[in-house]
Amino acid sequence: MKTVKKGTIRSKIKRGDQVVFIAGREFNRYDSAGKRQPLRGKVIAVDPINGKVKVEGAMIMKRHRKAVPQMNVEGGIIEQEAWVNVSNVALIDPETGKPTRVKYEVKDGKKSRIAKSGKAIAEPQWVRKAKAEATDEQ
Repeated sequence: MKTVKKGTIRSKIKRGDQVVFIAGREFNRYDSAGKRQPLRGKVIAVDPINGKVKVEGAMIMKRHRKAVPQMNVEGGIIEQEAWVNVSNVALIDPETGKPTRVKYEVKDGKKSRIAKSGKAIAEPQWVRKAKAEATDEQ
């Protein structure tokens, strides 16, 4: 039986990071010249408990949605990204542009991510979606 981990689970890959595929379907993408070009993309979402990430433009799946006129939901075929195992992607080294592993280093009381080349990986910038204004009107 699988034991359930307690506490905070950290992931070395964060939302907003640039990653490259090192395995799986997106690793075997080919350009027009016939050369393999693994997909590079930005991380949309991270699920550290299950060890999964969503990468922009990768593993596109189609969902058929039925229209619901009462709720103003349009029907049709919707394309969206699927979850990918975190072991199939690697962070891009800011110095070399190649896949790299990440280690943590503490300097002056601040924890930072360091690539294999020794260069610090910048914290990803992402914007939080604005909440609906309906809660303010009450």
